[in-house]
Amino acid sequence: MDVHQAIQIRRSVRAYEDRPINADSYQKLLDALRFAPSACNIQPWRFLLIEDKQLRLKVATAAKKQLWMAQAAVTVVACGYPQDAYKTMGGYGNSVDIDLAIALDHLSLAATAEGLGTCWIGAFDENAVKEILQIPAEAKVVAMMPVGHPKSTNLNHPVSEQNRKKPQDIFHKNCYR
Repeated sequence: MDVHQAIQIRRSVRAYEDRPINADSYQKLLDALRFAPSACNIQPWRFLLIEDKQLRLKVATAAKKQLWMAQAAVTVVACGYPQDAYKTMGGYGNSVDIDLAIALDHLSLAATAEGLGTCWIGAFDENAVKEILQIPAEAKVVAMMPVGHPKSTNLNHPVSEQNRKKPQDIFHKNCYR
């Protein structure tokens, strides 16, 4: 599958089969994270790969009780180190959130290309997740992403045009109008 097809068919999956990801696909997912770009190539991140079912359930509970997350074969917890990240993004901000978002987006597209499903998780109690997973205080849990085999096989069609804003409503040429 090429990247354009993966972009068009990728969607949030909230129901997974109870089966592992094969080793070849798993390695491709890890490579997608590892080779993702970051500001100044600092790579201010660590990724926790939660494979243990009981631990996935605890993390899902800390994610506002989104228990369906625990069905996925693995939950990726993306941790950033703001103190290490590029400090003047846009002249004022820290790049850590964007760096981790880029890496997770690479993961979601690689997973789609492998026939796997993902879902961005931004609703969670960071302190609870840090305690469960023994994440150090200086790390920031930016987001999480369950990855696994979707229960539905009806996911290989492009996202509907009806669900997307029209091009003229989002693109501007040369200046903002």
